[in-house]
Amino acid sequence: MQELLIEAGHVERNYWRDLWRYRELFYFLSWRDILVRYKQTVLGVAWALIQPFLTMVIFTIVFGRIAKLPSGGAPYPIFVFSALLPWQFFARSFSEGAASLVTNTNLISKVYFPRLIVPAASVMVGLVDFLISFGLLAVLMAWYGYWPGARMLALLILVPAAIFTSIGPGLWIAALNVKYRDVRYLVPFIVQLGLYISPVGFSSDMVPPQWRLVYSLNPMVGLIDGFRWAIVGRTTLYLPGILLSLAVSVTFLAFGIWYFRKTERSFADVI
Repeated sequence: MQELLIEAGHVERNYWRDLWRYRELFYFLSWRDILVRYKQTVLGVAWALIQPFLTMVIFTIVFGRIAKLPSGGAPYPIFVFSALLPWQFFARSFSEGAASLVTNTNLISKVYFPRLIVPAASVMVGLVDFLISFGLLAVLMAWYGYWPGARMLALLILVPAAIFTSIGPGLWIAALNVKYRDVRYLVPFIVQLGLYISPVGFSSDMVPPQWRLVYSLNPMVGLIDGFRWAIVGRTTLYLPGILLSLAVSVTFLAFGIWYFRKTERSFADVI
């Protein structure tokens, strides 16, 4: 009696070709996660608007009204919301990706496919939230009569950058969460801490110059600065910080893929 051993990347001897062959599964998982996200809640799509809107209101009151921090001449709600767009996308994608393997236990333990598809598909939920929130930003701009210029075209580069920034850490935490289930308790803490150490409610220009480059080791700093520059239009770009944040994001992505691929073969046994 012969045994058939099915391992990731060994059916076609090419893992990345397998990803393309199973693209329909990626579409299915993405659509399923989106439906679950919005159909099994009382308010549905409204949650994608309520959460960033309330966060914007709180940050505007605390940082704009009470602390009276500068906003570069832009209305403070728009100043905050331009940073909330990439941050909320990262937070949603990171959280969904971290839990994606565990929530798809039955699928992973029974069927062969490149496991990388699972956390990658979970990012699509964050992307849908991002697009809905962007509509709210357009409403805010119309309310304040504030419109950006041609810099908005930079979002065509910044949005893919936000996707890659989210996938890297998500892959690493997702793989760890399979083996160490208590990792899931760290995810909300990481997200909450990241919100306060990232320049969402304030401008990164407030960081002392001697610490500015060190601060940019947080990959979200460069991403948020880029979004704010493209949307608000009155802020300046700290190019060394942008490049450093981008380099850190690429490093996280490379490490996340490497660690995920290294541990992927054991998922079906451990999970």
